[in-house]
Amino acid sequence: MAVYTDISDEELRVFLEAYDIGAVLALKGIAEGVENSNYFLLTEKGRFILTLYEKRVAEADLPFFLGLLDHLAARGVTCPRPVHGRDGAIVRRLAGRPAAIQTFLDGVSPRRPGVAHCGEAGETSARLHEACQGFVLRRANALSLKGWPALVASTSAGADGVSPGLRQAIADEMAFLERAWPSDLPAGVIHADMFPDNTLFVGERLTGVIDFYFACNDMLAYDVAVNLNCWCFEADGSFNLTKGRAFLSRYQAVRPLSADERAALPVLARGAALRFLLTRLHDWINHDPGALVRPKDPLQCLAWLRFHQQLAGAADYGF
Repeated sequence: MAVYTDISDEELRVFLEAYDIGAVLALKGIAEGVENSNYFLLTEKGRFILTLYEKRVAEADLPFFLGLLDHLAARGVTCPRPVHGRDGAIVRRLAGRPAAIQTFLDGVSPRRPGVAHCGEAGETSARLHEACQGFVLRRANALSLKGWPALVASTSAGADGVSPGLRQAIADEMAFLERAWPSDLPAGVIHADMFPDNTLFVGERLTGVIDFYFACNDMLAYDVAVNLNCWCFEADGSFNLTKGRAFLSRYQAVRPLSADERAALPVLARGAALRFLLTRLHDWINHDPGALVRPKDPLQCLAWLRFHQQLAGAADYGF
C-alpha cells in the first residue's frame, strides 16, 4: 500500500475542524500511487481524497499544483478540486506533513486502454492545454532537457547492469537531443505525466484527470509527445497506429498542431521516452527491496525510444 504516513484519530479530528465538510465517517488508505500518502475520506457531506505530501513533492510547489486544479476545475476540466478551509487555505499540516483535501471523482483507470480511451485522452489533453491559458503561476520543468544530464550521471554506473550497452545508448541519445531539441514552439502549462493510471473512466468516457504533481510550463507539443508514449504503445513495445490516430485526431479537433509542432514531434517523443527511461532507471537502480511499491520497468521506455529513433516523420504517428 502506498501510504507512508499514518494518521491518528485525534490528529484527523483536529485537522478536519478547519473545514466545513462534516464529521468523518470513514478513512481508508489507497494502494495506488507512489509519490504521496492518499486516503479515501468519507464525511457527513460527501466523498473526498486526503493527501499527505511526502518528500518527493516540494511543499513550495503546492500552491502551483493546487492552484492549477482550482483554475482548471473552474473552466470545466474534469479534475479534482481542492477543498478550501473556513479560512480559505487549501494546504495545512497533518502528522508532520503538508496535507490537502480534494474532491472525489468517479471512475477507474484503464489497465489496457483501447482506441476509444486514447481518443478521449487526446481531446482531454487539448482541452486541458486550452484551459490552462491565463493561469498566472509558473513552474519550470525540472525533468526536461536541462534536467536530464543529472539523471544520466546518477544512473550511468548501474545502467549496464540493467541491460548491456544501456549506458552508451543513453549517452548517445542525450548528445542527439542536446543538438536537436526545438525551441520557440507554443508553450503553456502541461500535465507532463498523463499516463492511463492518472486518468479515470466510466466505460469509455473519461471522467477525470488526476495526479498533477509533474505539471509545469513547457512546450505544448512536448506534452503531446509524452502522451503518445503513455497511451499508444502496446505491452510488447510496438506502436499502435490506430491508437495514435485516435489520440491525435481528437486532440487536433480542439487544438490543431502547427506545422512546426508536427515537424518537431519525433524529437520531442524521443525526449519524452528518454525522460521516462531515466526516471524509471533511477528508481530501478535505487529500489529498496523491502518497499511494497514495485518500480516500473525502464526497458519498456527503451523500446519506445527505439521506435521514435527510426521514424521517417511525424506522419508515422497517425496524422
